[in-house]
Amino acid sequence: MIMYKQNNTRGRYLSLTTSSRAKQLIACCALSVSLFGVANAQTPQRDSVKTLEEVIIRDVRADNKTPLTTTTLDRRTLEENKIASALPYMLEFEPSVVTSSENGTVGVTNMRIRGVDATRINININGITLNDAESQTVYWYNIPNLGGMSQSVQLQRGVGASNGGSAAFGGAMNLQTLNTAPQPYATADLSWGSWNTRQYGIVAGSGLTKHGFSFDAAYNGLTSDGFIRGGQTDQQSLFLSASHYGTRSLLKLVAILGEQHTGITWDGASAADLDADPRYNGRGQIVDQFGNISYYPFETDNYQQQHYQLYYSYLLNDFWTLNAALDYTHGFGYTESYKNSKKIDSYGMDTLRFGFRYSDLIYRKPMSNNAYTANLSARYARGPLSFTLGSSYLFYDGEHHGEVIWLQREIDHFGPTISADKPFADWYLNTSHKHDAALFAKLNYDISSRLNLYADLQGRFIKYTIQGNDDDYGPIPFDTTYLFFNPKVGVNYLLSNQQRLYAVAGISHREPARADIKEAVGNSRPVNPESMLDIELGYQLQKEAFHFHANLYAMLYKDQLTPNGLITESGYALMENVAKSYRLGLELVGGYRFTRRLSLDANLTLSTNKAVDYVADLMYIDWSDHRQVAFGTTNLAFSPSLVGAALLTYRPVDNAKLQLIGKYVGKQYADNTGLESAAIDPYFLLNARASYTFNMRHGNELECQLAVNNLLNHDYRTSAWCGAYYDPESNTDKNVVFERSYFQQPGINFTARVIYRF
Repeated sequence: MIMYKQNNTRGRYLSLTTSSRAKQLIACCALSVSLFGVANAQTPQRDSVKTLEEVIIRDVRADNKTPLTTTTLDRRTLEENKIASALPYMLEFEPSVVTSSENGTVGVTNMRIRGVDATRINININGITLNDAESQTVYWYNIPNLGGMSQSVQLQRGVGASNGGSAAFGGAMNLQTLNTAPQPYATADLSWGSWNTRQYGIVAGSGLTKHGFSFDAAYNGLTSDGFIRGGQTDQQSLFLSASHYGTRSLLKLVAILGEQHTGITWDGASAADLDADPRYNGRGQIVDQFGNISYYPFETDNYQQQHYQLYYSYLLNDFWTLNAALDYTHGFGYTESYKNSKKIDSYGMDTLRFGFRYSDLIYRKPMSNNAYTANLSARYARGPLSFTLGSSYLFYDGEHHGEVIWLQREIDHFGPTISADKPFADWYLNTSHKHDAALFAKLNYDISSRLNLYADLQGRFIKYTIQGNDDDYGPIPFDTTYLFFNPKVGVNYLLSNQQRLYAVAGISHREPARADIKEAVGNSRPVNPESMLDIELGYQLQKEAFHFHANLYAMLYKDQLTPNGLITESGYALMENVAKSYRLGLELVGGYRFTRRLSLDANLTLSTNKAVDYVADLMYIDWSDHRQVAFGTTNLAFSPSLVGAALLTYRPVDNAKLQLIGKYVGKQYADNTGLESAAIDPYFLLNARASYTFNMRHGNELECQLAVNNLLNHDYRTSAWCGAYYDPESNTDKNVVFERSYFQQPGINFTARVIYRF
């Protein structure tokens, strides 16, 4: 065999990440130690600290007068839930939320709200959008411990409050980073669990000094072998915050650094392979000329993400508040993969130059991007009226390219080999630029002590350009401008101090993501922006021992971009425009405290999620042509009609807590055909948690936690992808045949955790 090998740059990448890790650890440790040398102050500035902290997130948060459907998790709840390894799993028992993972709760983790995927959930940190400007999604493993560095998280279902970034089509998530604590503090955190999963972290803060300064830091690391073969992961994050509080002003500097190295598990596996080995993952498989199988050890996804944010808030007087924010986000990384017996001309290499047509090869796909964001808002509040005028602007600059770093000629019959100093590099290169400007106005007006009117108007301007070639070696000519108007109006009525009724209606528009555009351009078809009318009606009751919340919603779509069942080589779900579709549902949330020590909380979502008069454009099974097939009204992909959760909490003594948690997800489909061949079976999970807190000297605490997930050892799978093809010779429903691959979920697994607070 003849081998061609380029000088491998892996050493450069490892040197870079190792250096970055060392700097982060040193900075974190140095700051954590220095925090306790700062004198705490008792100054009048403390009276305005809470107000100034709230100003930063006020524009994107809903309060008890805002007619939006929300859930807010406070710092204590987030800290308790941090025994889960990713933020979606910290929120998986919230109403209408469904989470899944490719690798047993670690690595690539996904979250849906009302059946809507993360690309359509607006996620922001302190009002700065976290969604990637191109893919419009959030990769939770890029910055582990987002929940651990948050003071609170508000989940808004439906259209959500206006802010920068792409519009909310299923919901919005607003994260508020750590606030200044009254006193110096520190928390050390260690956990170990199944698949040799280890988490370790420290959170520390100085409190407010006599000169009005405060400092907070959080470091978190996670390593795991992963449930799936080849699903090892190494993740870490660093959060640093420095604030200065004046009598009427707040200046805050925040840095959030994330780094991840993760095995590739997004291909899933066939049912037959998973039946033989539940941990099976065929990615990186090497088959030599004798049929022996091994696996490429560097089949990995590697990425670093860095956020640098500056916030300034000023209370001009008793009525006017000014809020400004700047953010610079830099991301870079690469995926590396081994491919068997590939046509080298598909990777831009001349078969005449090399003398053969097929080869095993290793490719690397590096990418880098920069995003610059500026937010500015002013709020007026006096008497019954509060009014906010705000704006945001984002500029994104991204680059994607691919290079073949290794070739191995197969034994074939195409003549002698022509040697080369190095294989062909940069088989594709494309760049993109995106301008995203938004202007919004929000109004709350109290007609009476019980009746409040709400309006939220947003205009967005987007200019998006992509130039260069895609990884299929085809050009991606795209240069489009979008102009959207997103209005929302609502009313909130207090029946009593314990009850309220609310109604809200809103319209959202959203541009397609990069993967949607690439797929459409490659297949010479248009891709349209999508729009939604969301109407919600809710009732809420809050008593001392009982709470209840009922919400009716109707989400009516035009040209909704919904998964067609397939994924790209890089793991993106491919989308298609569905001309007419809707989601109608009822959300019920309630809880009752039977005694001081025993309580029950539960939620249930009943919904119908349909594509109306759905027509699929299917390839023939032999790829000779394509054909349009009408399916009528079908179920939307990944949208179960029944989702529910229940949490039973018992405190045998003051310092102990036992919890039994159940989650049910109903039947769903991997694509929009609604055919049973694309169905995913329903599943029920039963988890248990236990904790005990030891009170130590000087007010310190030692808490021990144990979580056991999937107590019933339920065997269940969620679909990774599902390809539908037209086969005129088959006797299947509408002559459609499927190629399916699944995510196998783990059986019973556990995590043990120790937390020391001092």
